[in-house]
Amino acid sequence: MFIISLTYKVSLEDVERFIPEHNLFLDKYYSLGNFITSGRKEPRTGGAILANAASKQEIEEIIKEDPFYSHQIADYDIIEFIPSKYNEHFKIFIQNS
Repeated sequence: MFIISLTYKVSLEDVERFIPEHNLFLDKYYSLGNFITSGRKEPRTGGAILANAASKQEIEEIIKEDPFYSHQIADYDIIEFIPSKYNEHFKIFIQNS
């Protein structure tokens, strides 16, 4: 599993222009089963995505499709972790990883 932390490097006005394209990107990877949850940081300095993938390299390839990446809207920090404890309702995501 991976935590993808996005940090904006442009104004929120510039971020807003790419939100529709970014949402299409998110929808694609939700439908493929890679993304589990996502949202913006508070305060609004970026966002975070919880993702499932076979490797960090796969996550890096996925990120390259994000309009926020291609238009240099955000920097990305990828944290890989192995879940060892989790809520029973979260089990379906752990079994698929």
